[in-house]
Amino acid sequence: MDDVLFKKLVDNREEDSYATAMRRKRFQFFLELLAHVPPPISILDVGGTANFWQRMGVVEQDDIRITLLNIDPTPLPSRQFRAVVGDATNMREFKDEAFDVVFSNSVIEHVGDFEQQRRMANEVRRVGRRYFLQTPNYFFPLEPHFLFPGFQWLPRDARVALIRRFNLGWVKRIPDQAEAEARIDHTRLLRRGELRALFPTASWYEEKIMGLTKSFVVYEGW
Repeated sequence: MDDVLFKKLVDNREEDSYATAMRRKRFQFFLELLAHVPPPISILDVGGTANFWQRMGVVEQDDIRITLLNIDPTPLPSRQFRAVVGDATNMREFKDEAFDVVFSNSVIEHVGDFEQQRRMANEVRRVGRRYFLQTPNYFFPLEPHFLFPGFQWLPRDARVALIRRFNLGWVKRIPDQAEAEARIDHTRLLRRGELRALFPTASWYEEKIMGLTKSFVVYEGW
């Protein structure tokens, strides 16, 4: 994809990109829900960064505390944030309903196979009184990580071969066979029915482009 077109359409690091506009619209919906939660509010962001919350304007608010759960240490810009190194599929460090809200943006598709995704879903529902989780749609024609049309529908061997030979979207070329296989195996987009099975009692919000569902949001407890 042409670099200028990439930045304009899908680069969510760019403030004027289409992807950022969609993210801000989604986050505005989240804030509307959050307004119904009495302060002080504790939020667990599974797989998120402080930079995301800063860009969305949720900073230096004494009545909102955000815990960031990641597999690697995360920089903290202020006392509003806390970082925890952990596993989204096994949040044993947190008690049941430890947080007012669990938030997760484009993470559940990266934890492994469907059983691992089920474990993450169960943990999200366990540790939060409420949750708000977004994930891309398997059937949207442009795969959002590799930015290759229909990439997710190709046979596994074909996907591995492609990323071993080319830079694709957000993913730089991975020459090593085992590393390339691991990268493919940890990117599993969810179908609508699968997501319903993981969050059977959730409400839904769908993000669309030209009538096609680009991603799903499931939320509950509001």
